[in-house]
Amino acid sequence: MAINTIMKNKTYNVVSGEGSGGDGNSSSPPSSPRRQTSGFSQCRRRLRSKVQLQYFRKDSLAAGIFVRRNIQFLLLLFFLYFSGLMMCVGRFSEFLRHSREPIAIYKSHVLLEKLWHDIETDNSTALELSSVWQFKRRMKVQKPCPVLATRRRLGSVEVSSGPAGYLIVEANGGLNQQRSAICNAVAVAGILNAVLVIPSFGYNSVWKDPSVWNDPSKFEVLGSDGETDSLKIHFYSEFRDIYDEDHFIATLEGYVKVVKELPDELISKYDHNITNIPHLRVEAWAPAKHYLGEVYPVLQEHGVIRIAPFANRLAMNVPSHIQLLRCITNYRALRFAAPITTLAQKLVNRMIVRSSMTGGKYVSVHLRFEEDMVAFSCCLYDGGDAEKSEMHSIREKGWKGKFKRKDLDFVAGRNRIDGKCPLTPLEVGMMLRGMGFGSNTSIYLASGKIYKGEQHLAPLSKMFPLLYTKESLATSDELAPFQGYSSRLAALDYTVCLFSEVFVTTHGGNFPHFLMGHRRFLFNGHAKTIRPDKRILAGLLENMTISWKDFKDDMEAMLLESDRKGMMIPRVRKFNRKNSIYTFPLPECDCLQSHDSSRVINHTLNVLVPQLEPTRGRVPVSD
Repeated sequence: MAINTIMKNKTYNVVSGEGSGGDGNSSSPPSSPRRQTSGFSQCRRRLRSKVQLQYFRKDSLAAGIFVRRNIQFLLLLFFLYFSGLMMCVGRFSEFLRHSREPIAIYKSHVLLEKLWHDIETDNSTALELSSVWQFKRRMKVQKPCPVLATRRRLGSVEVSSGPAGYLIVEANGGLNQQRSAICNAVAVAGILNAVLVIPSFGYNSVWKDPSVWNDPSKFEVLGSDGETDSLKIHFYSEFRDIYDEDHFIATLEGYVKVVKELPDELISKYDHNITNIPHLRVEAWAPAKHYLGEVYPVLQEHGVIRIAPFANRLAMNVPSHIQLLRCITNYRALRFAAPITTLAQKLVNRMIVRSSMTGGKYVSVHLRFEEDMVAFSCCLYDGGDAEKSEMHSIREKGWKGKFKRKDLDFVAGRNRIDGKCPLTPLEVGMMLRGMGFGSNTSIYLASGKIYKGEQHLAPLSKMFPLLYTKESLATSDELAPFQGYSSRLAALDYTVCLFSEVFVTTHGGNFPHFLMGHRRFLFNGHAKTIRPDKRILAGLLENMTISWKDFKDDMEAMLLESDRKGMMIPRVRKFNRKNSIYTFPLPECDCLQSHDSSRVINHTLNVLVPQLEPTRGRVPVSD
């Protein structure tokens, strides 16, 4: 207590000594004695003070005038700045007040009507499908896949020599998002040296599988935190409905062990309830070291783990031997189930037969102009107020509360300028005719149900009469087992597009990215894909003064750019979401290739369909 008091007094004394001179306890030096001055000196000091005061007043007056002028100048600058700012804000506010008026309007139908005579009477030579792609890649000498080396390297990762346990994943999303999850699951099993259980497919509100309603064993009730309760129903379809399970397991033998289900003695520890198994939530795009550091210890402790959801749960940039597992899974192990591949092969054969005028070659178009896609894009077309009202009700039904902005008309115009609007069938037709494809070109349309299909498909059918879909190529009896199964129908489209001479993508997504990568893998590194620059296209289709010749010149330049980019490999081999191994599989997957194109296609058809029954009028495409 005494020490604290002394310290306080010391602190207090230091402060007071510096401020007011202190008291007797201060150690400040004594003040100097006052000097004695004469009366004359005092008078001289007063006179000097008056003179200094006069000069000071004069200086103060000049400084005051200078300051006032500077203040006036600064006020003038501020006024000019504020006026300019208000003018900009005024224009911006006026722009916002008129934001309901779109800055870009769909006029493609008007332009088609204006140019139709020139399109119809165009006598220029049609583009030969066999000569569309001019750029070629010089392929390197093919090296065999390092099977044994890979097996050794997988064993050299910092995990146990024997299997560490069982890995269960849920592949959610659509067909190709599930495909990505399956490839990643095999890669993760390789990282962890785990036994992979055949992935289950999660229910999605878009990719519906009605079979779950007929079999209660295919769904379970999950809460928002993944625990069993009555808040949310999560449905599962079967892996074997889409892919050949036995082929998948056999192909991965020697790389990753795959089983159809958990051993009974293990699942019994969890009361035969999968939700009792330790459930891990892994961050998106997790690197391999995360699995080794965080997931592997849990796997070792429990002998089995469950990761759900599993979409995009592994980084694109992983060691080369793990990357090879993705290649093997995507291009060798994943073969569509027999019912899908059998019908898909029939559709391919029928397209070849109907493309006799172009040497059996055809163009496939992935068209994203379904009702929900048009609504979600917030783009406006030629339907007027009725279309606006219809799209608004669809958005409210499918995405409650997400689209409540009052300036959606402006958003629609902005999206069109930015190239974010789905291309209409009419726009696809004008683009292809402008690129030089003749009216005798056979076109396969891969799509769901087109929004107002009869109305919107009429212009495309007028420009390309040989227009086909899976519904027009297959009989109703052939399609009956697939109706209502979105993933199986998408698998049919995927296969027919895969073997087309030209593939056209119109709105991005997993489907075209996986397909471009698969085509690069098949066709010596060339995607053979038209990827239109929709920003440029939107400007051209809005130009009511453009001639057909000028439009063709721009479209031919766009085709040339797609040709150039189709065979390019990104220089920076650091994979990311847009630059993935699924879109650019080379050179990581090139050891699986055969550089003889005919052998590649024949082998792939055999992989797609192990046993084909001869069909009437079939064009032989394999030995």
